[in-house]
Amino acid sequence: MKDEKSYAEQLKEKLCYNSENAAEKLSEDELNTADSFCEGYKSFLNSCKTEREAAAYFKCLAEQKGFVPFDKSKTYAPGDKVYVINRSKAVILAVFGKKSLCEGVRLTAAHIDSPRLDLKPNPLYEDNKLALLKTHYYGGIKKYQWTAMPLAMHGVVVLKSGEAVKVTIGESPDEPHFVITDLLPHLAGEQMKKTLAEGISGEELNILIGSRPIKDDEGGDLVKLNILRILNEKYGMTEADFLSAELEMVPAYPVTDIGLDRSMIGGYGHDDRVCAYPSAMAALECAEPEYTSVCVLTDKEEIGSEGNTGLRSSYLKYFIEDIAATQGLDGRAVLSKTQCLSADVNAGFDPTFPSVIEKLNAAYLNNGIVVTKYTGSRGKAGTSDASAEFVAKVRKIFDGNGIVWQMGELGKVDGGGGGTVAKYIAELNVDVVDVGVPVLSMHAPFEVVSKLDVYMAYKAFKAFFEDKE
Repeated sequence: MKDEKSYAEQLKEKLCYNSENAAEKLSEDELNTADSFCEGYKSFLNSCKTEREAAAYFKCLAEQKGFVPFDKSKTYAPGDKVYVINRSKAVILAVFGKKSLCEGVRLTAAHIDSPRLDLKPNPLYEDNKLALLKTHYYGGIKKYQWTAMPLAMHGVVVLKSGEAVKVTIGESPDEPHFVITDLLPHLAGEQMKKTLAEGISGEELNILIGSRPIKDDEGGDLVKLNILRILNEKYGMTEADFLSAELEMVPAYPVTDIGLDRSMIGGYGHDDRVCAYPSAMAALECAEPEYTSVCVLTDKEEIGSEGNTGLRSSYLKYFIEDIAATQGLDGRAVLSKTQCLSADVNAGFDPTFPSVIEKLNAAYLNNGIVVTKYTGSRGKAGTSDASAEFVAKVRKIFDGNGIVWQMGELGKVDGGGGGTVAKYIAELNVDVVDVGVPVLSMHAPFEVVSKLDVYMAYKAFKAFFEDKE
């Protein structure tokens, strides 16, 4: 048998594009490093199921790494580290670089909110001796997926006195869980005639929270009254305090390894904390980069980046203007030279549902981080569509640093689509492209990612921050 490659094999190697499987390419040492990195990520996911919890987590880590609150009245030297917290729900981390800000900054942007169920402002009621909570779902979900599973309550209640009380129920082994009940199949004939989208309506996403009334008393709604008594004893709240609360219902189960080979991670909140964590870790480990490195971890992406903590707000632009002013520069001049990786997930190819994906342009688990040139839907509506020049720049960084990566779209043309924060970054006159981790069962209460892809995301963001060209 010939050892030399045939002419066709040589041409194929030279000319053909091959998206490589990282599991086949990486050494055993690097596989172990990837697994080790993901232990920290798993711990983060278990600790942070809301945007407030994630923001507090990264603030704590930043302070441990020597980051201090940004003060626009000060001047900063290369290597100085600052952070900004926006209303306890969004975070900016920055490390000042050697180059002047007139050369722009290296920016990553991920979001730390995830699909969930929010309690309505007046949620508690009793019906036939059962106490329940009304919810309004947040983000794009399949509503039927949230029934008949253990749920936990997270959030904050601001009492009439003005005191803010943190609420977490359902995460410790000695705490109760909550549930949305569903019909038994024996009586669900009419329900099962409906489409999946109609099988459970938004107004049927009611949380079962109690069933025992206050004893030895008269009157109505005694089960509800008993629930209020428990909440008052535990948190000092009354029913009126629900009006000034942000309480979220999230899956109660912990993150877990998936597969006999333990190669994947299953759990709640991969979208988009699977990109937020590695991008934040890369920023926190910056020492004295060539370009000023900025990592924004934002809120409200799942509902269109709205509000003053989403990236349609101006808080990121104001921060860039403020750091520009410390060097006597104009903010828009800095933004026009800025380059950004919009760190958001893409849909991983699922062999059980191949019809929605165009295989040549799909994202695959274990093929590394996925670069998504454009998102949007149908005629590229709602996307920034990265330029060829900037994609080439990112490609050069990744190839030059041994990062396994792939190019992918979000499903077939006319098959649906989705958006990220990239277009809001692009509106600031910034070069931006989406870079993230492929996810199976995206937006479900239990999503799946590859450990290798998570680690490649970290390597990619680190290389981007450390690039000198």
